[in-house]
This record gives sequence, C-alpha cells and structure tokens, in this order.
Amino acid sequence: MSNKVIYAIYNDDDILMDAVKKTRAAHHHIEEVFTPFPVHGLDKAMGLAPTRLAICAFLYGCVGISVATTMMSYIMIHDWPQDIGGKPSFSFIQNMPSFVPIMFEMTVFFAAHLMVITFYMRSRLWPFKQAENPDVRTTDDHFLMEVAVNNNEAELVSFFEGTGAVEVKVIEKN
Repeated sequence: MSNKVIYAIYNDDDILMDAVKKTRAAHHHIEEVFTPFPVHGLDKAMGLAPTRLAICAFLYGCVGISVATTMMSYIMIHDWPQDIGGKPSFSFIQNMPSFVPIMFEMTVFFAAHLMVITFYMRSRLWPFKQAENPDVRTTDDHFLMEVAVNNNEAELVSFFEGTGAVEVKVIEKN
C-alpha cells in the first residue's frame, strides 16, 4: 500500500477555505492544512471536533485550588501556627480572607503550567523534535492542504487544480 499524499498549495486564505469546503463535499480525506497564520473558521470547514482543552484547564485549576487550600491549612493552621497582627491562627475559616489571594494565584499557576505541558504532549512537540513542515513557503505566504491519495491520483490532481491551487504535487510520504 502506498503512502502517497497530494500537496495542494494556495496563495490566498479565501481560496483555501473554498477548496477545503469543496474537498470535504467531494468526500476526500484532508490529512492536514499548513498555514502561515490562523485562518478563522478553518477548523469548522475541515470538520474538526471542538477542543477539550477548556475542560482540562478547569480541572487543572481545581487541582491548583485544592493544593493551595491543603498547603495553607497544613502550614498556617496545623504545622506552624503564627500570631500575625493579633489574628487567630487556629481556624482556616477565620483566616480565609487572607488566604484568597494565594488560592487564586495557585489556581492560575497550576492551570497555566499544566495547560502548557498538556498542549506540548498532545501536539507531540518534544525537545529537539524535527519540524514537520512540508514546504517552507507555508511559514511565509502560502497555504498547503495535504490530502491522502487512494488510487485516484489523476482525479485528485485535476480536482485540486480546479479549486484554484497554484501548485499541486504528489509526494510519497514516509
């Protein structure tokens, strides 16, 4: 079985959006689209599922506020209670107003840092990873759509030339 793909290169984001819609309507599988800047609505046009990263951010924030609450309760109430400005140190509820900024900061800290780690792991962006950009022009001013070929190479080439592609290449992918 061959691993051939077609690289359809466009020089305008509006033409790319129309081509993505036509490709999906023709029931061809779009592997990936490479763009030099975010194209609004491209994810919906490609039929990608909505992201679940917001759910992760909420859960990471819950972990952060739990760690902060547990840490402050243990340190300031049980392990090393201190009399700061005459405030009582024997109850978490009585000290809650002074703990709110710490709980907020730990929530943001955990959500932000764990989201970055999740993003890199989900995107498989490891240190020293080689770039997977198939054409250097996609970092400047061109857009590239990668579509799988299933014994219909000539048909796909003519199809993409009809969608306004400035260049259509058939590539053997590793």
